[in-house]
Amino acid sequence: MGCAAPNFSELNPRFRKLSTGLTRSDSEEMSELGSIDNPVKFKDQDYESLLQKCLKSALLFSDTVFAANQSSLGIPADPDPKKAVKWLRPKEITSNAVFVEGTMGTTDICQGQLGNCWLLAALSCLTMHPTLFVRVVPCGQSLSESYAGIFRFRFWQYGEWVEVVVDDRLPVREGRLLFSYSRTTNEFWSALVEKAYAKLIGSYGSLKGGIISEGMEDFTGGIAYSLPVSARPPRMLWRAITAALARSSLISCFIHATSVKDIGIVTSEGLIKGHAYAITDTDKIQKVSEEVFLLRLRNPWGFVEYCGPWSDKCKDWDFLDNAQKAKQLAKADDGDFWIGVEDFCRLFNTVEMCSVNPDSMSGEASDDTATPSWTLSSHQGTWVPMCSAGGSRKYHRSFWKNPQFQMILSEKDVDDNDYGEDEEGEEGDGEEDEDVSLVAPVSKTGKQGEKKKKCTILVELLQKYRRQKDKINFLHIAFHIYKVPSALQEKPGSLDQQFFSNNRAVARSGKYRSIRSVWRKVHLEPGSYAILASTFRPNQQGEFFLRIYTKTGNIQGFQDFPCTNNYSAMVMSKPALPEDQFRVQKWFDEKAGSDDRVNAVQFMNLMNSVLEKDYELPLETCRQLIFGEDTGGRGRLNRAQAEKLLTSLRNLQSIFFQFDEDSSGTMSPFELSLALNAAGVECDSVVEQMLWERFGAGEQYLPFYGFVSCVARLQVLFDLYESETNPEVKDKGINAWLLRLLAV
Repeated sequence: MGCAAPNFSELNPRFRKLSTGLTRSDSEEMSELGSIDNPVKFKDQDYESLLQKCLKSALLFSDTVFAANQSSLGIPADPDPKKAVKWLRPKEITSNAVFVEGTMGTTDICQGQLGNCWLLAALSCLTMHPTLFVRVVPCGQSLSESYAGIFRFRFWQYGEWVEVVVDDRLPVREGRLLFSYSRTTNEFWSALVEKAYAKLIGSYGSLKGGIISEGMEDFTGGIAYSLPVSARPPRMLWRAITAALARSSLISCFIHATSVKDIGIVTSEGLIKGHAYAITDTDKIQKVSEEVFLLRLRNPWGFVEYCGPWSDKCKDWDFLDNAQKAKQLAKADDGDFWIGVEDFCRLFNTVEMCSVNPDSMSGEASDDTATPSWTLSSHQGTWVPMCSAGGSRKYHRSFWKNPQFQMILSEKDVDDNDYGEDEEGEEGDGEEDEDVSLVAPVSKTGKQGEKKKKCTILVELLQKYRRQKDKINFLHIAFHIYKVPSALQEKPGSLDQQFFSNNRAVARSGKYRSIRSVWRKVHLEPGSYAILASTFRPNQQGEFFLRIYTKTGNIQGFQDFPCTNNYSAMVMSKPALPEDQFRVQKWFDEKAGSDDRVNAVQFMNLMNSVLEKDYELPLETCRQLIFGEDTGGRGRLNRAQAEKLLTSLRNLQSIFFQFDEDSSGTMSPFELSLALNAAGVECDSVVEQMLWERFGAGEQYLPFYGFVSCVARLQVLFDLYESETNPEVKDKGINAWLLRLLAV
């Protein structure tokens, strides 16, 4: 499962190579924080300790983190006092309340007064797969045995499983549950799952409106994707859905609403536009000499059903014998109904699938349901404004600053099947960043044998934490994949601006889309590739999770590429100008003390007499430069040191002029990276971000003296690292050293 796979390490300045996924034993998986057996405790609330504390004190659990108040509801209060919300425990609502009545099923879940059909449809799908369901709803929970008013549920969140604890106080209005409820009125498991998910996201109100794939992924850790109904003939679509259900995929569907006004409209066939349905089963029956292919759907409302052919009250069922009819048909208006696949394809627009492994995404029938041989590599990353949020290719000067990840594909797939066309999620509406000519065509060959010489990968990019409280604010996101030529594969540092100006992407996720995740499955030749994750516009703050599935053996791990320092060779070794030598000698003759040295104030005045007015140095920067020299702890410079520093400052100023392209007298983080490289310093993107926080003080632009401070600080830290003899420090590498000491 994805939750148990290791994260790939940050091995390089902005250009990271993916580590090899490893097969872990059960014991190793249980010990790994974030696995399903050892989930992260949400808000550090431990279920077992809280349960025992409540049982010992004989007091029911009251959750202070997600309190029973209006803030947790996240919706406006009703001005009518009669409709005020009360928070009641299940046994206060009904005396015979139970956690589960009999077995859990799709008909247990009904939508209340909240527009979260997307979540409940995903939950309905989950009930069809017991092994997946118990991951979300752990066994052994009850409203009677060891009852303490506390329950726990688990959700996948960006590479790790998170356990959420809730009390069982539920919002009630006029004697009825306000939100999700069970058709079995004394059953409360679904309402408690909904509450736990609302707590995880921020409030009940934050669940209004969404895409089914979000719930599917968070219930399974799988990969969700859209399949246009029109993409396949009806019977081929039926076979794909049947195969996906057999592989424990979660499947739902919906009818597009052409406008906001159409959402919620019931069609003449009894179907609801803009509404999410769960697909829970398929069947094939014989009607006289005709085979009929059926799909079973579930409306989370728990009522309003399809009324066309093969619906509950349709006479088509009369052709079946009573035993088969009774097995398939329930005439109650419970939200469950059957529909023929031809009618389904005529009435519905999109099928949403969530697969727990990439093989399930093929949609083809297979007798092999064993765990496939895939490697998962993943990474948590950030887009930092002015630093690593470079935007789309439209922004040529900053696109290359986006987080880069290197992927080495070495082993061709051993699958006997031809790989066919690359698979891509539905593009829909979105922002286009480039002409299609900028995407290099993936080479095809006419020989069937050569078609197999490809490596299969599936890449998914998810943006994190964009659904908070009552706001949903998804950025437009996408990723691009580039082939890296052999000459650049072992070069330390990220691919630069020139590379992306001169090369085309071999694959991408599609248009920039304002949804939680984008994905693509592609087949590439063996070689080295770079994946760039980006938002459409630059300087947009965000966090993301990137995961890459490859056939086992395809991704190779590499040793760390450390930050490098050639500063002395590129800046400090340049000879001093004759006029600077004369100026220093004259200054020392006039200003130096008896020890023939100058202090920080005198040094500042010397430097500022040479530098242009807009680029003068403050006293603190001058002190920093002095203490970077070997002064014997006296904080005073001799003539040779002052001359060397003046020469360095002149050279740094020329570099600053070169990359201050708008002549503003300041430098953006994008320009800072180029300037540091020109000064002979290669830095990890995380180190660059730390530099900006340290010397940019949160501002959007850095003055010249800030650039000087960055370089001076780095030079001191590089020198200290070189003189360090502790093997433990050396093993951690220069990047860890810089990150630890830059904050000091």
